[in-house]
Amino acid sequence: MPNALIHETSPYLLQHAQNPVDWQAWGEAAFARAKAEDKLVFLSVGYSTCHWCHVMERESFENERVAEVMNHHFINVKVDREERPDIDATYMAFVQATTGQGGWPMSVWLTPEGRPVVGGTYFPPEDRQGRAGFTRVCHELGRLWRDDRAKMEASAARVLERLQKEAAGTAALRGLPDGKVFGDYLDRCDSMFDPDWGGFGGAPKFPRPVIVRALMQLGERFGMETDEGEMAWRMSERTLRAMAAGGMHDHLGGGFHRYSVDCYWHVPHYEKMLYDQAQLAMAYLDGWQVSGDGSFREVAEGVFRYLLETLRDAGGAFHAAEDADSLPAADSTEKREGAFWTWEAGEISALLAPRDAAIFSAAYGIEAHGNARPESDPHGELEHQNTLFRAMRDDALAVMFDCAEAEIRERLAACRGILLEARGKRPLPHRDDKIVTAWNGLAVGALARGARVFGREDLARAANEAAGFLKNELWDGDDLYRTFRGRRGGVKGFPADYAFLIFGLIELHAVSPGASWLDWARVLQQKLDAGFWDASQSGYVMRSELAGETLMVIREDYDGAEPSPNHLAAENLLKLAALLDLPEYTKRAEALLRAGSRVLETQSFAAPLLLASLDLHERGVMQFQIPDAPAAEVREKLRTTYFPRAVFAPGVGGAVTLCEGVTCRLFP
Repeated sequence: MPNALIHETSPYLLQHAQNPVDWQAWGEAAFARAKAEDKLVFLSVGYSTCHWCHVMERESFENERVAEVMNHHFINVKVDREERPDIDATYMAFVQATTGQGGWPMSVWLTPEGRPVVGGTYFPPEDRQGRAGFTRVCHELGRLWRDDRAKMEASAARVLERLQKEAAGTAALRGLPDGKVFGDYLDRCDSMFDPDWGGFGGAPKFPRPVIVRALMQLGERFGMETDEGEMAWRMSERTLRAMAAGGMHDHLGGGFHRYSVDCYWHVPHYEKMLYDQAQLAMAYLDGWQVSGDGSFREVAEGVFRYLLETLRDAGGAFHAAEDADSLPAADSTEKREGAFWTWEAGEISALLAPRDAAIFSAAYGIEAHGNARPESDPHGELEHQNTLFRAMRDDALAVMFDCAEAEIRERLAACRGILLEARGKRPLPHRDDKIVTAWNGLAVGALARGARVFGREDLARAANEAAGFLKNELWDGDDLYRTFRGRRGGVKGFPADYAFLIFGLIELHAVSPGASWLDWARVLQQKLDAGFWDASQSGYVMRSELAGETLMVIREDYDGAEPSPNHLAAENLLKLAALLDLPEYTKRAEALLRAGSRVLETQSFAAPLLLASLDLHERGVMQFQIPDAPAAEVREKLRTTYFPRAVFAPGVGGAVTLCEGVTCRLFP
């Protein structure tokens, strides 16, 4: 019999609707029930394509005996972190503060007032490898709530109060950082850079496209011929090439997996997220404009192909993610991570002609017993499996197989087509088909930029259709909403939804200036300012609330898997100031930059997008006026030249001529 989650729209919550656990959705009703029944609340936060969330579900939440323990002691609440980033951020702060680490699934026990008592991430069902078993933890917390409640409540109140004070602290407004921060950022990146394999830091290695894009912008700032410019491009180019060659890149279907579990970009965590596709597409677009290297264009176009062919919803917007786990075969009963994406050597030999199989196996690192290093596969899920990565370049393959490079390229392209068709017949991974406004905003921006840079009308149409879906389905004229799946979700948008969508609309205005997207961007910015600006923090905040009480005020200031909405808003405001001739937007951007001054001076690696916004503020927005029918050489110059500070407008006053028919001015 289904539990209360059966009425939700989130794929993650619906995955748990048949659990024997008496799950409730987040809301006042669940906490009122906890008060009435005098129980703790067990809060489980995850997302639909989370591997370890699936593991904990199989081991504990689908287990009748474990569910009985949970239902006896607690009111059990499920939250989709992608639907409720406010709840996720609130309790993740507690988990990280008390355990020193975070992640998903996130498991937190709360008082009926929502105050956290104990938290962690994944728990095995029984004691295992130094981890306390989930069943034992449940029994012990149930006992403590019954026998030592006052101590638990006092501890929870103290911890939450401390976290609230830390989160809501007044921003220390300083002057704008000086130019030294740009060199410091280069030095910090250089100290973290992996010269052998690209990227920054060791395993696991995350893409963080904001780092590479900021480096390319600084390369343009200093001049690519300078030592600083050369350093910036060296790190950018090596990272872009390594990610493209590695197993994190889907060499058959296009797009990228979430991150690499090793330092070689070889074995990925196989889930594919919309926000990664959008940001990486923009990084490779930048890389192509900087270098003219056709391989960067191919990668970006592969991302766009994946968006249009796989993640696109029938309504025109884009789905959130694809799962890492899938069934190895149609008659299998248990999913395995990477099953859809990996290959046994025998499969390659059976599908391809012998010479083609030999060339392909050499090119993509296929080994008879699988190509995952033991440290990259601690659970043995990839035994005899091969993740495709470019182990040899075309020129080396041409020497090995005594043929021309053109033949190698043709044969590999044909092989990829055969394997892609065969892969499509496998059991598909689960698709999280909800539409997240923020991530779609990034996708709109990437597609629009791709349309402009590559001159592709199909990408412009896709960007317009996605933006139209968001306006029709997730905007009611007063408020933006966070998610859609069959119907609009009930959760209103957060700062990221507004900032990311405004970014996308600014990019879309460049290819569709007559479609009124800039007008909507202005309205959304006004709503963002009115609804989320906190003067005491000089930034945009989201508030988690329960029963009318604010649990936490959260100002997001880290450019991680997703950019900080405050940092992207600074860029948006500077561009809107130029496009709309509204200097007051420059003032608000300056407030964001001043509030982030200390971070830029001490931890710029955590805020590369804010650093890029500071550069935009210092050097000015380049505002282009493009004629209705520019000459071919003009279009080519604008397509192929890297202008990281550019916006495009139908009319500009007081501009100077850049090239025939095109004028440009700096704002301010």
